Amino acid sequence: MKITMDKVKVLISNKQNNVKIPTGIRMLIRRCCHAVLVYEKFPSNAEISVSFITNDEIKLLNEQYRNKPVETDVLSFPLGENNVYDKNEETGLVMLGDIVISVEKAFEQAGLYGHTIQREIGFLTVHSMFHLLGYDHENGGLEARNMREKEEAVLNKLGINRSASIIV
Repeated sequence: MKITMDKVKVLISNKQNNVKIPTGIRMLIRRCCHAVLVYEKFPSNAEISVSFITNDEIKLLNEQYRNKPVETDVLSFPLGENNVYDKNEETGLVMLGDIVISVEKAFEQAGLYGHTIQREIGFLTVHSMFHLLGYDHENGGLEARNMREKEEAVLNKLGINRSASIIV
């Protein structure tokens, strides 16, 4: 079975004004989404929505959907279940879901972990893409380790490694 990713549509919207989105981040997100789908041999053309929001907004979403009233870095809202996804009738693309990133939190974590904002947003995007494809790490153990290994493999293929120095 030949797997081709002819089309990956990534809809990116900036819904916050607190942090300037660095040049190249949108292209990085598109590359990350595409790389995960190729790595996982996803058999269909796909559509993903990515939004940049504030810490306050992500805190509200985290409380509403996960019952955790705290800021977080990223949330994933998968539209599929058990590898069954709806199709966008206009485009014919499989709709994987939505990724919501707190850019404020991403900058904070990049500084905390000592790497670039590109590395942080790349990681958050790859991490969320695996969630959209049904992976989970909440229970820890082998499933969490498997997800982390896949994330690092994709990031390494993209040339986004842990040792990158801080670029702000």
